[in-house]
Amino acid sequence: MYNSVDIQEILRQSLIVAVKLGAPSLLASLLAGLCVSLFQAVTQINEATLSFVPKFAVAMFTLMLTGSFMASILHAYAQMIFDQIIKVGGS
Repeated sequence: MYNSVDIQEILRQSLIVAVKLGAPSLLASLLAGLCVSLFQAVTQINEATLSFVPKFAVAMFTLMLTGSFMASILHAYAQMIFDQIIKVGGS
């Protein structure tokens, strides 16, 4: 029988996978936004749309660099979930 300890472990692993998938692009966008904000503060350019393009470009570049890492994490997690379904007896 499937117990609550196994469900808690699956939930914990799903949260860890979500953080691993989201963290690289979010942190890169955060750093790009911080740099653009610092640049705007130093030069006193108050343009709201100026920060969008660098953050978008950095996020896309980060996704291109870490895409294979993210795919392997997601593949391993999906394989673990499907193995758990088979172990429980799902068909």
